[in-house]
Amino acid sequence: MRVIIEPNYEKMSKWAADYVAGRIIAAKPTAEKPFKLGCPTGSSPLGLYRELIKKYEAGELSFQNVVTFNMDEYVKLPESHPESYHSFMWKNFFSHIDIKKENVHILNGNAPDLIKECEDYEKMIEDAGGIDLFMGGVGPDGHLAFNEPGSSLTSKTRIKTLTTDTIIANSRFFDGDLSQVPSQALTVGIGTVMAAKEVLLVCNGHHKARALKHIVDGEISHKWTASMLQMHPKAIVVCDEAACDELTVGTYKYYLDKERGNL
Repeated sequence: MRVIIEPNYEKMSKWAADYVAGRIIAAKPTAEKPFKLGCPTGSSPLGLYRELIKKYEAGELSFQNVVTFNMDEYVKLPESHPESYHSFMWKNFFSHIDIKKENVHILNGNAPDLIKECEDYEKMIEDAGGIDLFMGGVGPDGHLAFNEPGSSLTSKTRIKTLTTDTIIANSRFFDGDLSQVPSQALTVGIGTVMAAKEVLLVCNGHHKARALKHIVDGEISHKWTASMLQMHPKAIVVCDEAACDELTVGTYKYYLDKERGNL
């Protein structure tokens, strides 16, 4: 695992965007061989998306031959709802770049057969040749996508019932009304993410410090599902200083020295 420590959220987001853009450009994607990008939602990747949009607007990056697969979507929330992840992605990213609508894949939480929707999503990823780079955020409890504590570390795309903690946390997007927050979601599994060629996780803020400690410095555990990235052959965690508050001094210095070329 590679850990990048940046001074603040803005620099963390820029580093992550520079890396993602570099991987897309280096791949020289074509319509016949597109670059497959996994996309998260939530507050953490907003800066990353803003930086990628800047690169597109500056003519440095094109998404014409990029195919995306989103991590998750609420169940029984209309796609047009402002808090659906369909709305989130088009509002914060897709509407600002040159991606083709047919290249965007987001789980349908209103599908008549949700189990089949999840199975079909896994097959679409497989048929596409797998995901080249899966971007992700992390929750305060170390969850990745909606793979909350206790989730199988080999799980695939499936239906998940959300924990009370997640519902309370997400209620801020629903005017604080817990009854308006969907109780279920469709989500890719930890196994789905682990199958990607590369994974890049962004983690910011003091409220994520305990999660980062477990992801980077702890044992692999289904209680902190993103800790499974320790087993990925090419995983990068990009974080800001505030998220490092609970790392041991030795671990913190190790990763700083490693990036400076001292190790």
